[in-house]
Amino acid sequence: MSDLRKASITRTTKETDINVEIDLDGEGNYNIETGIGFFDHMLTLFAKHGILDLEVKARGDLYVDCHHTIEDVGITLGKCIEKADLDKAGIKRYGTSFVPMDEALCMISMDMSGRPYLVFEGDFNSQKVGDMDTEMVEEFFRALAFNAGITLHAKVLYGKNAHHMIEGLFKALGRALREAVTKDERIKGVMSTKGNL
Repeated sequence: MSDLRKASITRTTKETDINVEIDLDGEGNYNIETGIGFFDHMLTLFAKHGILDLEVKARGDLYVDCHHTIEDVGITLGKCIEKADLDKAGIKRYGTSFVPMDEALCMISMDMSGRPYLVFEGDFNSQKVGDMDTEMVEEFFRALAFNAGITLHAKVLYGKNAHHMIEGLFKALGRALREAVTKDERIKGVMSTKGNL
């Protein structure tokens, strides 16, 4: 990982033990181990399409269900994103991506505003994909947005296959984040008339 915009955070509770490392100026490298196969796949897509380096090591109470692990990874990843881009100087701030995945079309639009908010629209026609509960997709996005300080809009415009719809969202998340944190030399300070984000 580079010495530029990177962060590492460990979060340990009685339910989970999470370590996340991120490099926003990476090359799309990843090393993901959460114990939830489909979730691992989604995080690798996020890293690859975001062209960021990501390492996630998570141990959680999967004998209960996947909820605590997925939510806590979202919390820790969100904190890492916020820490890696703390001053937000020179970044474009906004990012939007539409991603088609076979019959599904998904959209992510975000603002690195420091004001956390989530709008999520997605109806999945199955309760699980692999060993991941589909209702946890929204929970992950909420945990990420509120801990990264991102205004995040996530929408499945249409689709039938839950795997395709969720995959489209995670790919779009990576691509939108890449756009939002990209530096533009014409931007002096932060992209706000307030002078602060």
